[in-house]
This record gives sequence, C-alpha cells and structure tokens, in this order.
Amino acid sequence: MERELRRTLGVTDAVVVGLGAMIGAGIFAALGPAAASAGSGLLGALALAAVVAYGNAHSSARLAARYPASGGTYVYGRERLGPFWGYLAGWGFVIGKTASCAAMALTVGAYVWPGQERAVAVAAVVALTAANYGGVQKSARIARVIVAAVLTVLAAVVVACLGSAAADAGRLTGEATGGVAGLLQAAGLLFFAFAGYARITTLGEEVRDPQRTIPRAVPVALGIALLVYATVAVAVLSVLGAEDLAASTAPLADAVRAAGQPGLAPVVRAGAALAALGALLSLVLGVSRTTLAMARDGHLPRALAAVHPRHQVPHHAELVVGAVVAVLAATVDLRGAIGFSSFGVLAYYAIANASAWTLDSGVKGRAVAAVGLTGCVVLACTLPVESAFTGAGVLALGALVYGVRAKLRPGAGA
Repeated sequence: MERELRRTLGVTDAVVVGLGAMIGAGIFAALGPAAASAGSGLLGALALAAVVAYGNAHSSARLAARYPASGGTYVYGRERLGPFWGYLAGWGFVIGKTASCAAMALTVGAYVWPGQERAVAVAAVVALTAANYGGVQKSARIARVIVAAVLTVLAAVVVACLGSAAADAGRLTGEATGGVAGLLQAAGLLFFAFAGYARITTLGEEVRDPQRTIPRAVPVALGIALLVYATVAVAVLSVLGAEDLAASTAPLADAVRAAGQPGLAPVVRAGAALAALGALLSLVLGVSRTTLAMARDGHLPRALAAVHPRHQVPHHAELVVGAVVAVLAATVDLRGAIGFSSFGVLAYYAIANASAWTLDSGVKGRAVAAVGLTGCVVLACTLPVESAFTGAGVLALGALVYGVRAKLRPGAGA
C-alpha cells in the first residue's frame, strides 16, 4: 500500500503558498513587457488577466475539493476526461515548470550576485530542496517569511511613488496603443503572474479538511495578489507613464528613482531576489507533487512515488526535481528559451476548466468553466508564434511518448 502525505496545511498556510507563487519575481519584471504590448491599456489588460485567472481558480478549487490528492490538474483530467488528458496536463506541467524552476533560480542569482548567478542559482536550489525535504510545514513557514518581506518592499514602493510630486493620475488613462491584440498579449503576460494559485491545488493531499480549505484559500490568495498587482501597477504607471515603463527592465527600481527615492532601489533589488526565491520554492513544491502523482500511476518511475516515513514528503521526487533543476541552472541559459512553459500553463488550465465543465453543477459553475477555457485558448493564440510552436511541439512529444508506451504496455497508467 502506498504511503500518503500528511495533512498539515490550514487555510493560512495554503494562502501563503499561493501568494509565494503569485507575488514572485513577476511583479518586479512583468509590468514592463505588458506595458510594451498594451501601452496605457495596462490596467485593462490586468483586469482581463484577472477574469481569466478567476475562471481557472474557481474551476481548480471545485475540482480540488472533489479530488483532494497530489497532482492538481493531472488528477482532475485523469478522473474527469480520461487518462490521456490527465497525462498531457501532467506532462506539460512537469516539463514546463522544471524549466521555469531553473529560470527562476537564475533570476535569484542575477539579483544576488551578478556575474556569479549560476553558482548562486545552484546554491538556492540545494537550500530549498533541503528545506522542502524537512516537511511541507517548514516550507510553508519559509514562504510566510518571504511573502511578508516582499509585501513590505512593495508597500514601500507604492508609498514612495504615490506620495511623490512625480505622480500624475493622467498617465493612467489613454488608448491601448497595441490595439486589441496588444491588450490580449499583455493580459497573457500578466496572467502567468496569477497562475501560482495552482500550487494550492497540487498540494491537495497535504491540506487539512480540503473540501473546505481549498475553496476558501484559492480565491483569498488570488484576491490578495490582484489587489497587490493593481496597486503596484497604478503606482508605477503614475510615475513612469506607459512609454517609460515599457522601456524599463527594472520598472520598480526605476519608479522609486523617478519618485526621488534612489535609496530604495537596493531594497527593491533585494525584494526581487526574495520574490524569485519564494516563487522557486513554490514551483519545486508543485512539480514534485505532480511528479509523485504521475509516478503512482506508472507514467514516471515508481521509485518517485516514495513518501518519507518521518517527514511525510515525496522525498525521491523532491531530490530528483532539485537535482535536475540544479543541473539545468548550472549549464543551460533557459531565461530566453522557456516560451513553451507559458503555452504549457495555458494548456494545463484549459484541461482544468474542461474537467470542471463535467462536474455536476449549475449554470454558474459551467459558465465560469467556459470563461476560463475560452480565456486560456484566446491567450494561447496571442503568444508569440515561436512560443506557441515550441509549446505545441513539447505537448506533441508527450502525446507521442504516451502512445508508444500504451502500445508497449497496454493498460499501464490507465
């Protein structure tokens, strides 16, 4: 009999894990590229991203309450749509998010020690893997400290910007210079900043009273993240304006300088490093739990389904994920080559919404699932062509692996 994970996370812990993923490095970097696509329509793009994120979050929360096990959409797709769709969701998540883990580790290194980012990235991965090995409660405590520190830094940025003479409310309005296509592309960029609430559902087997806890934690985490993103976007846009924001590679640091507070720039840099660290922690948790679920079904080596008898964590999966991420961070520059991860995230949530559609529910449940599914498809279509083709290729490779394996081992993983 397979050992199950221990249910230790309450509502607050689950919310913090979700926030650690959502209020990650994206808040320090995503606003610039989004402004380049949408111009003054940045706030509208943020609202659109929030609508799609809400649809996905609502569907994911309902499914997690019904299936409170590790694996997230891998489990939901398997149970509601069939083994292939669950496998495809798990494949896209594990492959894409492993690359994202390495990129986030390199982001930590770039902020902490420019020029030695690979060494710092590997050290960060090793440290977080060791922390996760000690139990999910320890990981939740670390996430709580990181989230509190990052929120403090963001509050300082907002106060500095809105309290300065450089702030101008007129910069918040204007036409979306990129048109509808630019607005949708910006929404796609900003959507991925909200996608971290999935970490709560992938930890479903470690949440106490999941039927009650997860449906409460997901919307709370999403609501707080939306409030933070909207407040920071208003503050930074009011100081820099859409044009300067689009040209900035470090928009929050540039905003505090423009607000007459250059001394805050190093603090913002430290906050960005912490935020990336929090996102990395959450990503490793999510990937290892999905790996655990796929190993239980035989889609990955069975040894990865082992659960530590004392710490009650999927220790083999965590060690393997940590080792792979460390090797990638040390050897490959992934920051510019993970477009398929974005495509994979949208495919993952599309399967979640399709799964939620099949639940016995009223008009509201199906309507929200339809909005989420439509939003995922539309945003996927607005991604750069190279990213979409790479992502589709990775999913096709996964489907090929599934088909070959099904031929060689009929019934395996079904």
